[in-house]
Amino acid sequence: MEKFTHSLLDLHNLNLVVDNLKLGVMAHTTERIITVFNKEAEKITGYSKKEVLGKDCHDVFQAPFCGSKCSFCNDSPKLSAGTKEYPVTIVTKTGETRHLEMTVYCIPDHEGEIQGVVASFRDMTDSIRLSLKAEDLSNFAGIIGKDKGMQDIFRQIRDVALYNYPVHVSGETGTGKERVAYAIHDISSYGNGSFVPVNCGAIPEGIVESELFGHVKGAFSGAVKERQGRFELAHKGSLFLDEVAELPLKTQVKLLRFLQEGSFEKVGGEKNISVDVRIISATNKDLAEEVRAGRFREDLYYRLNVIPIHLPPLRERKNDIPLLAEHFLREAEKETKKSVPKLAPDTIREMMDYHWPGNVRELKNVIQFSVVRARGNVILPTDLPFVASNRQPMRPLLSNEPSESGAQFTRGKLNQENVQAALVKTGGNKSKAARVLGVGRATLYRFLGEHPEIKSFSDTF
Repeated sequence: MEKFTHSLLDLHNLNLVVDNLKLGVMAHTTERIITVFNKEAEKITGYSKKEVLGKDCHDVFQAPFCGSKCSFCNDSPKLSAGTKEYPVTIVTKTGETRHLEMTVYCIPDHEGEIQGVVASFRDMTDSIRLSLKAEDLSNFAGIIGKDKGMQDIFRQIRDVALYNYPVHVSGETGTGKERVAYAIHDISSYGNGSFVPVNCGAIPEGIVESELFGHVKGAFSGAVKERQGRFELAHKGSLFLDEVAELPLKTQVKLLRFLQEGSFEKVGGEKNISVDVRIISATNKDLAEEVRAGRFREDLYYRLNVIPIHLPPLRERKNDIPLLAEHFLREAEKETKKSVPKLAPDTIREMMDYHWPGNVRELKNVIQFSVVRARGNVILPTDLPFVASNRQPMRPLLSNEPSESGAQFTRGKLNQENVQAALVKTGGNKSKAARVLGVGRATLYRFLGEHPEIKSFSDTF
């Protein structure tokens, strides 16, 4: 009896501790039956203990509480001991959308069999809102950026996630259109479903309709069985139509019909199929110009472009370059599981001077290249691929005499005559010479270091 009383006291004390945590805590069995639900969880979700204890987690919240990363959506869940951490968006009992930081831990028994899970979560909604208001958020839903333009995009993503309106993301190649599309999906109520990306420009024209809408058996030569299209695969989730401007006009008509009616027919079929799908499209082309050129339907343009989001090129948000570079270095460190070299100050300046035609994608590739190329624990300017490839073979120095002070030079071009003329013009001031040449200071210093005959001339000033 005494042992039993102690057990009750221990359980009571444990409940007191859990209830006083500033984290929401929920635990459930492998059958998803909720066994623990503390006061902070009640506050965050709007559900009381009486409403949830002893009930199926999916039934209570009308969807997986852990979002698309739930391990208990199948009859035979694949579970492993350990901790998972990720953001998730929930809908409270009163219909509010809340953004949480979730940590899920699988509980094994003495033999290693999983007995259930414990989820702890923190409400980050107000923190995100305040950070956006203060323009002090550097990472939102996996997107990196502190530039004002990116802060505006974070607000758009947060606002549009609450509604099921079509979103069109535009921007140059490499600006991160798919990442924005996934962020919209992930923090919306559709985040519990699948995110299905389709590169419309990569699908041969003859099969694009079948790829999107599926086909019935015998619809065409080679259709030996019925096939689901991307729309069906994205049911209760999001369909991302990348390079949507590349869709053939015939397929555009069928897409327009789906947007108007919410249903479609498979290729060769007669049955109307309805699916609940969020449509997010993207292109690096000017869709309005495509409409004027007759390559894109005007009515479809207005249906897709309900909420436009335009991503700025990296050259228009250069202050984000050091932040992105550090992020990609941390990614490289995680992938290689060993320390990676750091960026030298001159290297960062060189990167800030570069025009980045490939945008964020090119920056990521540059960091990966530089990590491999670097010798030692510092990435030097010469380790950057665009610096290495821009080296030009120099003519032998014909004279140690400087060019006349009135000599002309070509801006942006490094050769012996240009550099000498610029140094004469600026009185030997290397920083000013770099500016008039239109190159980074580190680039000029490196060039002078590789050509000591010019350096000795410049040092006489």
